[in-house]
Amino acid sequence: MANVIDSHEKAETDGIVSLYQFLTLYFPAFVLALGYSIATPVIPVFAKSFDTGFGVASLVIVVHAIGGLVAAVPTGFLVDRLGRRPVLFAGPMLMAGSSCLTAAARSFPELLVYRFVGGAAMEMWRQARLAIIADVSKSRQRGRQMSGMVGTEGAGRLLGPAVGGILATWSLRVPFVAHGVLAFLAIVPSFFLVREPAPVDEAGVAKNQEDRLDTRALLALMLDPKYLGFFSAQFFASMTRGVLWGGTLLLYATYVHSASPQLLGGLVTASSIVGIPITLSCGYLMDRFGRKTTMVPGFAFIALGLMFLALSAEWHWSLASPDFSPGG
Repeated sequence: MANVIDSHEKAETDGIVSLYQFLTLYFPAFVLALGYSIATPVIPVFAKSFDTGFGVASLVIVVHAIGGLVAAVPTGFLVDRLGRRPVLFAGPMLMAGSSCLTAAARSFPELLVYRFVGGAAMEMWRQARLAIIADVSKSRQRGRQMSGMVGTEGAGRLLGPAVGGILATWSLRVPFVAHGVLAFLAIVPSFFLVREPAPVDEAGVAKNQEDRLDTRALLALMLDPKYLGFFSAQFFASMTRGVLWGGTLLLYATYVHSASPQLLGGLVTASSIVGIPITLSCGYLMDRFGRKTTMVPGFAFIALGLMFLALSAEWHWSLASPDFSPGG
């Protein structure tokens, strides 16, 4: 274990898939995604069990996203003020607690509270982990490390939905307990191995002053036309995530087609099978040819996918296949 700790700086900066990287980056990403995806196919059915309509049930997706939104800016300040390590551990711990409490929820409003906390917790872990990657990796390797983490998450999402469907045969609440346990286990190796890459002094201020921006400078940077364009693109891209990443789409399948957790798990698994090789190849493309090479085609395919989904709802296509007949 000591050798793993002593060699982690070189492994990170050289871009080597070392034991340290496996235990502190890929293993947590895989296990957290596995736990989250175990609960994913059960969430729409669990929301429906409280006798809610489609519009009200969609709040389980909305409040989770709002939790991440509300936590985003405070988390960024905490990462800089307290350091990466405390936030890195706090996120999964909150995630574990909120998921276990979700399993015990007795009302729909209670469920929404726990979903909100879970969304905030996920944002905390994501920001802390990405900050550590940015701190210790070379600029020409960050794309591959980040896409590697996302690809590992995709592997977790590949296995989790099927497991969640099986666990749901016992109870709709069991997958949430499994998610909580896995969220806790995911961060255990990091607790012993991860060092603070951005040290803070006794006043709680990051020591690398030359890399810090005060609030005014940060706001001025965000208002720069180049960044405004990026933020606009990010905003509109994020608006689609509830549909494409197993949120509204799964709710729609649950309420319109009465899909079971097992069927929903199959849909999420199929999506992950397609997404993993694309995600891994994007890391290479970003580092080799630049970010624009992946962003423009990616947004084009997102637009086509959303158009297809909208048409399927408008023309009432079946869950299995579209009906292109005149009366369909």
